[in-house]
Amino acid sequence: MHFLLLVGARPNFMKMAPVLAALKARGARTTLVHTGQHYDAKMSDVFFDELGLPAPDVHLNVGSGTHAEQTAKVMLALEPVLVRERPDVLVVAGDVNSTLAGALVAAKLLIPIAHVEAGLRSFDWAMPEEVNRVVVDRLSALLFTPSRDGDDNLRKEGAAEERIVFVGNAMIDSLLTHLPRARARDVHARLQLEPKKYALATLHRPSNVDSPEALLRVLTALSEVAAQLTVLLPVHPRTQARITQDPQAAALLARTPALRLCEPLGYLDFLALTDGARLVMTDSGGIQEETTALGVPCLTLRENTERPITVDVGTNQLTGSDPARVVPAARAILAGQVKASRIPELWDGHAGERMADALVRFVKARA
Repeated sequence: MHFLLLVGARPNFMKMAPVLAALKARGARTTLVHTGQHYDAKMSDVFFDELGLPAPDVHLNVGSGTHAEQTAKVMLALEPVLVRERPDVLVVAGDVNSTLAGALVAAKLLIPIAHVEAGLRSFDWAMPEEVNRVVVDRLSALLFTPSRDGDDNLRKEGAAEERIVFVGNAMIDSLLTHLPRARARDVHARLQLEPKKYALATLHRPSNVDSPEALLRVLTALSEVAAQLTVLLPVHPRTQARITQDPQAAALLARTPALRLCEPLGYLDFLALTDGARLVMTDSGGIQEETTALGVPCLTLRENTERPITVDVGTNQLTGSDPARVVPAARAILAGQVKASRIPELWDGHAGERMADALVRFVKARA
């Protein structure tokens, strides 16, 4: 049995590492292909090292570009690899451009596709990721869902029941595996932070950083929270570029020393900081899940989420980016008004094993 696993951006690495390990444990042949969508060492190489992922068998080195350029470059580079390798299944994860590109190429070559993290929907077609998710799910033979709402979404879209496999959340596999190592890191001392006495923030969505008005709005919200406790903002390269270009944003940061910027962090350091935070404010999808698993209050700086389970049973609240909503919600948490939460079903550290078993069954059934 031969499985080709495609990764391209840091969320893919956390989701695919448990699947790759489980397939290897079952004696399957695996080929790991990195598209290079995230190519900065701080956004890519460190994750391979810390997650125990082997060096990619193939690196496509596609780099950045518009959505169309990036998707097209992955398709052009990946096609000859799939033609040469002819895997039994292409395994893709999440909703990035590399995921879409891989699914399109494999579908044209009649190679079955398995989608890790299928069925998630924000119902916001302004999000490029929503387009990617829906198209990849439509093309996939196996739909590995992380939560029951994913099953429901897929059924409503007409997916056949035998394609839907509820497996749980592979990102939580990685979190549970590496949490002891993360907690042993010295990142708090290095950054001069005391656990539970700081907030952690991340920003990268176009809706929050691409226009000066949106960026200033969300930074204003963070700066007002920083009036009560230190807010650490590891700066995504996309966000750093926007701040550098915006004098108002730079001026706001200059007069708010408690809103501290730092470079992108590796997986273990960021996990340690998430675990130790009093509060997390983010526009990331995966961090909504990680905070829920860790029991850390999370404010999502978006109007919608493709991970509603983190709101329904987890620690997450949707606030958007308006300071009038973000700041009161943050102050309530700092005052001890923390919502009750629980760990979602099958977020138990064994999702990768369940996916590997399903993949093996699928290939045997086709033999």
